[in-house]
Amino acid sequence: MGVYAAMSVAGSSVGLLAGGLLVAYADWRWVLFVNVPIGIAVAVAARFVLVPGAARRPGSFGLDLPGTITGTAGVVALVYGLSNAATSPDGTSHWGDFRVVFSLAASAVLLAAFAVIEARSRHALLPGRLLRNRDRVGAYLMMLGVGTAIAGVFFFLTLFVQDVWGYSALRTGVAFLPVTAAMLVGAVGATALVPRIGARPVLVGGSAAAVGGLYWLSLMSSQGTYAGDLLGAGLVLGVGFGLLIVPLQLLSLTRVGEADSGVAASLLNAGRQVGGAIGLAVLGTVAWTVVADNARGHGGGGGGGGGGAGAVVSAAYRHALVVGFDRAFLVGAGIAVLILVVAVTMIRIRRADLAGS
Repeated sequence: MGVYAAMSVAGSSVGLLAGGLLVAYADWRWVLFVNVPIGIAVAVAARFVLVPGAARRPGSFGLDLPGTITGTAGVVALVYGLSNAATSPDGTSHWGDFRVVFSLAASAVLLAAFAVIEARSRHALLPGRLLRNRDRVGAYLMMLGVGTAIAGVFFFLTLFVQDVWGYSALRTGVAFLPVTAAMLVGAVGATALVPRIGARPVLVGGSAAAVGGLYWLSLMSSQGTYAGDLLGAGLVLGVGFGLLIVPLQLLSLTRVGEADSGVAASLLNAGRQVGGAIGLAVLGTVAWTVVADNARGHGGGGGGGGGGAGAVVSAAYRHALVVGFDRAFLVGAGIAVLILVVAVTMIRIRRADLAGS
């Protein structure tokens, strides 16, 4: 799990640099297209790298088609609704839009149907026994919170350094490298700490560090510096999230049978992905609402530059961006507090139990 986490963080580091280079010297669309050849290469390599599994026993596999359809459609509707719900940069709320309300309502119906189907299916896509373990459910909730905080915070942190501090895409990618390095340090540290002190203290410590790092980010200003405002907070935040990755992966798979290991691990990853959609919707609503209100209150209408009145408007809007983005970071800190609460109240696994898994 430590190696897996390290590769994940290393991939993020490469992505930051590659993304900055592609935007700076090619076109932003390449950031999306570059995944196509990577996906093809992985699919081809899998045939030669992965070891074939044991022969499948007769009757050991069944397709839960109704659960697959309702579960997939429910999550798609949820993510689509959340992706369109966030307030626009001009302060216009979309939570009441028909397509948002319809998508979220459809998601609720489909996921409720999925739960009923899974409770009755002989070959359930999501066996109910996986959710009877308190520690595992706690790990899923914590990963949902991690995904919510990471996606929303880093989205607006990117906008902050580019729109407020004037960083280029490449400089932004380089600026975030210490954060991913700190995540790597945290993940490696968790690998060494969990066998010695157990998962719960590591999760509590990582959550507390994430709270502190996010609160520190909420104090960023337009006159701040990279070393003074971002670097220290990013290092604390990176170590905190890094400490969470390995224990959460271990908890999701502890005391899980081989037949359920795939779905147990995928639930953790799904929680992080869905959390990303929630984070962008919630933090986006908070940030852009505050930006628009502050800009109207101070006479700033947009980011226009130049001299005279244009410079005043630009400065006013830049101040509004700082206020709005800082508020989003503060909400992110609140989400990290919830992660900490889950770690304290739900995680009860002993070190011996985890070691025996």
